[in-house]
Amino acid sequence: MNHQGMTQQPDIADFIVANMHVVAVPSVPEIRLYSAHPGSGLWRLASDDAGDDAPPPYWAYQWAGGLVLARHFLERPETVRGRRVLDLGAGSGLVGIAAGMAGASSVLAAEVDRNGVAAIGLNAALNGVDIIAISGDVTGGRVPEVDIVAVGDLFYDAELGARVTAFLDRCVDAGIEALVGDPGRAHLPHARLRLVAEHAVADVGTGQAATTKPSAVFSFG
Repeated sequence: MNHQGMTQQPDIADFIVANMHVVAVPSVPEIRLYSAHPGSGLWRLASDDAGDDAPPPYWAYQWAGGLVLARHFLERPETVRGRRVLDLGAGSGLVGIAAGMAGASSVLAAEVDRNGVAAIGLNAALNGVDIIAISGDVTGGRVPEVDIVAVGDLFYDAELGARVTAFLDRCVDAGIEALVGDPGRAHLPHARLRLVAEHAVADVGTGQAATTKPSAVFSFG
């Protein structure tokens, strides 16, 4: 939505600190994030140029696929310990933060929304981990120099799902492990997945640990 009267883009990091709440993450209380609430006014982060095409603030909420990956990394730290991790579609950095807390040697977090990129830096500092945030869509570029790619909840859209699947194919061909966290979105490539673990985690944006749904961690190959 294009709100009239917005004349100056606020500093993203300052806005997040001033207007979002630091809360323990539902289902992953070991991690705290700057999170949206009804009074956040996230529309003020949309640029005037974007108008009605401004992307939804997906980054400001914890999705079930990211939650299940984060839970998995903290409960099975050997999955990422000592390894280079890419958190693809990182949102505000939840999965990457969990990987860092579990002992990953380095964490890259790729996010297309620049507001999310700012949040990743703030949230990483909040949790005492080091993350390098990458702004933009990396799925069409070179395969990253990492050991494992973590994909949290990117199969809700057909075109995006196809793009992510093609990217993971290239990663696997290059010897990179790929893990997918997902509650069963419509465009999940089931034929390519092997179940690794299951956890009941909070659903999208509910902010309530009591509202949970079964979600899974899959190996892609």
